[in-house]
Amino acid sequence: MRLDACPICKSKTIVDFLCRPSVPVHQNLVCCEETRARSISRGRLEMVVCSSCGFAFNRSFDSSLLAYGTSYDNSQNHSPAFEHHLESLVNRLLDQHGVRNCRIVEVGCGKGDFLRRLIKAPGSANRGIGMDPSYEGPASAADGRLEFRRQFFDRNTRDVAADVVICRHVIEHIDQPVDFLRAIRQGLQNSPQARLFFETPCVSWILQNNVTWDFFYEHCSLFTSNSLTAAFERAGFDVIQVNHVFAGQYLWLEAVPAEQPSANRLAGADVVQQARDFGRSEAQRNLHWSRTAEQLRLRGNVAVWGAGAKGVTLANVIDPDRRLISCIVDINPNKQGNYLAGTGHPIVSPNRLREFNVKTAIVLNPNYGEEVAALTHDLGLDISVIDLMEWEQKAA
Repeated sequence: MRLDACPICKSKTIVDFLCRPSVPVHQNLVCCEETRARSISRGRLEMVVCSSCGFAFNRSFDSSLLAYGTSYDNSQNHSPAFEHHLESLVNRLLDQHGVRNCRIVEVGCGKGDFLRRLIKAPGSANRGIGMDPSYEGPASAADGRLEFRRQFFDRNTRDVAADVVICRHVIEHIDQPVDFLRAIRQGLQNSPQARLFFETPCVSWILQNNVTWDFFYEHCSLFTSNSLTAAFERAGFDVIQVNHVFAGQYLWLEAVPAEQPSANRLAGADVVQQARDFGRSEAQRNLHWSRTAEQLRLRGNVAVWGAGAKGVTLANVIDPDRRLISCIVDINPNKQGNYLAGTGHPIVSPNRLREFNVKTAIVLNPNYGEEVAALTHDLGLDISVIDLMEWEQKAA
């Protein structure tokens, strides 16, 4: 159903800024056959922004199109740069926020990797429960200090006592985020002193940096610091602080349960203008990236680094017929030997780039540029590594 009002503040003053009529609904689906990759389910991406609170959302999102399962893999843990980010979050929680000897609940824990770090950290004495309907794995770990449940955290889990609630990269997948947060608030009826820590992408960073490849179907809800705060306040939380992490790409929010919901914070003007500017330049920007890939191909074959959401989105936008990009390279062994969702580009390991005669590797996230350059150097590859965002800024 097409939304005509903001899911957070219910305002109907929403502004359309980006429309892609047919995009893959899954970015991290592992496709073992090219035909399956090219025939993946598609949906309509119609991004709008609320003029009142600044919340950006896909007004045409249809959750029934999504089917997360064992073939879905969004793990980033194979990257040293992302590992460093995860460790910095763990240290922030342990040292700055005193998350020690605590009962931790992680909502949407995935495979439980982050929660395991908090439980197994030396001297932490933490215990944890990971909650995720799609969890696959053992029901307990860490000598019984860690438990996993295949369920949501809501009014039906009030028996679960929590000192800390963690939720990372989940809320952007939820089309009704206030309802999601209210369910968590109801689950905390018997844990009024709990502290919440959420991480989610920052739409302001995406718009300010013209990151075409950061708008995709799975992320139906994207926040500014103000709109994220507004969502939490309406759901019955007091927001302590919102910071930027991962070089500004993510928001990191700390909140506690409030006695009463609040609906005071509304501030969307700045992001609305950014969204309008982004939308006006969408066609020109995509044409520019296509021509850039054509120019790079004159030097030799081109690869895009990363078969995650960014790589899938860029390839589907500028090279749906596989004329410009020879392959997608990924360090995740589970993705290697498979095919990219939507286009069917082959996904290869770094040590196969010579076989594909790749001369240019395009990096879509500046946080990984040095890591990729070091890896290609260590492999003895004669490849130009281009950080596409940095390269564009220098050319401007």
